[in-house]
Amino acid sequence: MPPAHTTGDATVRVFLGELAGDRSPVATFTPLLGAQIDLPPHATVALDVDPSFEHGVLLDQGDLRAGGDALGIGDLWYQSPGCDRVELTNRGDTPARALLLGGPPFGEELVMWWNFVGRTHDEIEAFRAQWQDQDERFGEVAGYPGTRLPAPPLPNGRLRPRRNPTPRGAP
Repeated sequence: MPPAHTTGDATVRVFLGELAGDRSPVATFTPLLGAQIDLPPHATVALDVDPSFEHGVLLDQGDLRAGGDALGIGDLWYQSPGCDRVELTNRGDTPARALLLGGPPFGEELVMWWNFVGRTHDEIEAFRAQWQDQDERFGEVAGYPGTRLPAPPLPNGRLRPRRNPTPRGAP
């Protein structure tokens, strides 16, 4: 586990990239951000982030607001590029824990479904088939209790690419 440091009331563990003056020792091939944020009850933290990144906050436990939006356990909050701060508030009486993830947006439209990212519906369909066939492309899943988790069935319609995010305030 990466070492923790304190930023305001938050305990921050940076496992990818750089945040709040702390840098992960993990080498990456693209600029990325990954950090665990622990907030005590009724605490708020504002974190300076790279405005060229898109960011997500994934809530693991607690009663958290990200950018003013309430999150449930397992919810992923999204902030488009163009913002230089992420504000988190623990509204509850127990500690909150979340992951802050970030990176530059892809320059192309992508199709995202389950654990797969591709450029077209057909690519996702092929990736799903490879996963189901335990293709070596995906490696071996170790440490998962029970048999390998199967991919869910594809939806009845065709998957469409998501639009690239536009920075807040951009036309």
